Order: sequence, then C-alpha cells, then structure tokens
Amino acid sequence: MNATTRRFLRRVFAFCRAVVKTAVFAPMAARAASAPARIWAALSWATLICLAGSACQAAPEGPPVQPQEQPASEEQPASDSRSVHFTAAGDIGLGGGAKAVLDVIAGLKPDLNIVLGDLSYQAGAEQAFCDMVTKKLGQDFPYELITGNHESDGHDGDIGKFAQCLPNRLPGLQGTYGTQWYVDVPRDRPLVRFILISPGIDFPGGQPLDYSQGSNRWRWTESAIDGARAANIPWTVVGMHTPCFSMGKYGCQPGERLTNMLVSKNVDLVLTGHQHVYQRTRQLRLTERCPVLVPGEARNDCVADSDNDLAQGQGTVFVTVGVGGAGHHDVQADDPEAGLFAVWTGKNSDRTLGTLDVRLTHARLEARFVPAAGFTFTDAFAIER
Repeated sequence: MNATTRRFLRRVFAFCRAVVKTAVFAPMAARAASAPARIWAALSWATLICLAGSACQAAPEGPPVQPQEQPASEEQPASDSRSVHFTAAGDIGLGGGAKAVLDVIAGLKPDLNIVLGDLSYQAGAEQAFCDMVTKKLGQDFPYELITGNHESDGHDGDIGKFAQCLPNRLPGLQGTYGTQWYVDVPRDRPLVRFILISPGIDFPGGQPLDYSQGSNRWRWTESAIDGARAANIPWTVVGMHTPCFSMGKYGCQPGERLTNMLVSKNVDLVLTGHQHVYQRTRQLRLTERCPVLVPGEARNDCVADSDNDLAQGQGTVFVTVGVGGAGHHDVQADDPEAGLFAVWTGKNSDRTLGTLDVRLTHARLEARFVPAAGFTFTDAFAIER
C-alpha cells in the first residue's frame, strides 16, 4: 500500500468517526431515555452516511495501481496438487522381453499406459497378446492402444481385434479407439490431453490414412490440439507409431508438414515407436531463423534447449520408445539428424528394453526411462510451466 492510498484511507476513517459521533453519540447523550429503536435508526443512518461519504471521495492522485494477478480458473486452480502418472512404450511382441517390460509397468503402478503400436508381431495371436497383458496388469487397467504398421493392415494381427480384447478404459474418449483418438485425463479438470494419430502406415488396401495438410485428419489433429489450449488443459501429449526424426534406418514417415505443425503449436511431448531404439530429441522449435524443420538436417537454430530442464512453450520434445520387448535396431552416431538428439541407445550402443515413465502436475512434467531387469540405460528430463 503506497503513501497516497494510506492518506486517502485515513481521511475516510476520520470522516466516518465524525459522522458516528454526530449522528449516534450526541443524540444518545441528549435522549438517554429514548427507545432503543431510535438508537438503531441513528446507527443505520450513520452507516449509510459513512458509506456514502467514503464512496464519494475522489480517487487518490498518482499513478494507477497495477491490477493484481487474477487467480487461476476454477478448472485449474493455482494450488492444484493433483497428478497424472502414465507409462509409454511400443514394439512389444510376445516373448520374454515383452513380459519383462510389463513387469516394470506393473511395478510402477501408473494410472494408464500408452501403447505406441506394433503389438504381437503375429497373425491370429491377438487374444494371446491380450491375455499376456491382462495377466500382468489386470483386466481393468487402461492399456490404451494406437496401431502400428504390423496390425494396421492386418498382416501381423488386426487392430480391431486387439481393441476388442484390450478396450478403452478411459472415460470421455473421442474418435476411433486404436486408430485416431484423444482423451482428457482426468475427465474432471483435466491436466493432460492425449492425442493419438496414425500417419505414415498402411491400412487395408495398402494405403495410408490421409494426414496431408488441410485434410480431414490434419484438421482433426489441429482441432484437438487447439481445443486443449482453449480449455486451459496444462499439457498436450501426441502419440503415434512412426517417428519423423531418427538415428536409425527409417525416414520421416509421418510427413514433414505434419511434424512441423506439431512443433508450431508447441505440443509438449510427441511419443513414437517403430524404430526399435530409445531416442530423445532436444527441445525443438520454429523461429525466423528456423522457419521449418527439414528431415535429414540438424540445425542449431531449430534447437530451443539442449539440457534436461526445459521450459514449456519453448518447443517440442520427441521421444521414441520402441523398446517395449521386441528386439533392437542399430543407431547411427553419424546420422545427419544426430545433432537434434540429446540421448539415444540401440542394439549397437547400450541396448535396452523398458518404458518411459511420466508424472505430471499442473506445474511440471517429469519423465524418465526405466529399464527392464538386466538393462542399465536410463534417461530423465523435465518440463516446467
């Protein structure tokens, strides 16, 4: 409170004291025997006169007082202590590696798991895969699916059958579960929107779904991201099977334009599988000096932050977690995109199996890689709002 305001308040209080003395105590001394009703009437008049007097005082001179910061909306109070805990991995299979990773997930006890595609790697084994998962995690655990290329076209399983025996367990899901969907978690006052899409892989008939710029699926994805921002949902996580950037053998299967759209909208985290490695990019951004991210290049101007403590809104982190159980691919340390990456591991470089483990609150997202038994590679990073 500044000196001008204090002087103004002192004048108001002095005025009120004078009014009360004149309107209440003086009449009470003169008419000590009067009825109590008259005293109450005098008090009421004094109160009204005092309020009117203070309201009519001129505003204090001087610079305007800066408005106080408005409290957070009812949907996202500033003191929100709730959290969401999820795991994510893809490229799983039916072998011992898959079971070891499921054991890790069971031990972490997350609220849900995001499956980044490529499930059984075997036609006709949908029920066996589902039984393996439910035996480890329970019948009702939210083991949430997005298709990979091995089951999208049915040649190594059918995503529709997987979705029947491992159905969605999260309320409020929008879209087509297993192929293209989003959901807010928790449903009441959500902390995160998960958006799962399927670009760059073939479906029955040998054709990929159309995620070209301006297509229905492009607009759906844009709308899901923009809708999360409009609803003041703190975090946005996009998942898909195929990565754009990789130190392995695959190119940018989701498409350059779709990838740049995600970065332009500052999606916080993009999760992928497909490449059987673990790799995490630095926080990537678009600026005047980096108007577009070009696959096959690694420009410093496109890197917002290179360390493990990041700030929200500065860019996007891409993490490939293709080590859910089904073996490994090599990484290429001399890959032309290597400069975009903060960490990596593959068959020829500290190979691992495991899961990404993410905990987020209203204010902070913390992620770490947790290896399965027998492996030692770890990684950790955080994004602060």
